[in-house]
Amino acid sequence: MKKWKINEIRTTAPNNLKKKKTQNKFLALQLDIFNLQHLFYATHSQSLLIIFQGIDAAGKDGVIGKVFNCVNPLGVHANSFKVPCNIELEHDYMWRIFQKLPEKGMIQIFNRSYYEDIIVPTIQKSLPKSKVDKRYDFINAFEEHLEENGTAIIKFYLHISPEEQKKRIEERLKDPLKMWKYSNEDKQSSERWNDYMVVYENILNRCNKVPWAVIPSDDKWYRDYRVASVIKEKLTSMRLRLPVRNTVLQNNKST
Repeated sequence: MKKWKINEIRTTAPNNLKKKKTQNKFLALQLDIFNLQHLFYATHSQSLLIIFQGIDAAGKDGVIGKVFNCVNPLGVHANSFKVPCNIELEHDYMWRIFQKLPEKGMIQIFNRSYYEDIIVPTIQKSLPKSKVDKRYDFINAFEEHLEENGTAIIKFYLHISPEEQKKRIEERLKDPLKMWKYSNEDKQSSERWNDYMVVYENILNRCNKVPWAVIPSDDKWYRDYRVASVIKEKLTSMRLRLPVRNTVLQNNKST
């Protein structure tokens, strides 16, 4: 199993890649994903959970909007897991997750996920370390259970540099169209960058029964291309086929 060292992971696109050429490949990948999602929905035999994690301003909203603007919305749902509301706090931390798991034929996108319930209490020290450690084990078992019961999982960690994060946060404060994205959490994550990186490195290495796709995300065009590539590869590996027409209908039609 690969051991991740987060400070050794690049955050930029490979030097030999051309932006325009890669963007054209991304457009072709979108068409592939559209066709594969149609098959996935029609086959109705499996479900797919796609998780996006990353520090504030890593680009979770952006990549979801870019990669999935080609799909049929009837077959894809998305949820953003923010600070738990009062009703959610009345239940255990997985309660809100269970309600959003995908049914057969559906792709479910999580913008943040149950991994926040490791990150936040670790950073804020709101739970004893022993309780947080148990969550690592539970999440591994939970993901294994999902996959054994027909839900495939893709987990993306969007990796940016502290310099890029600072730049994006400053843009949020200056651009009227982006100001709504700014929150106190942005400031906290910037000030405690190293603490967040320690937690993410632990998650990458300890919650790896389902492997992570770690995406260099300083360059948005490359981020989008890599995410689309992984999704296409996963859907292709399922060997999807259109279902055969219902034999009962065929028999009725012939009588």
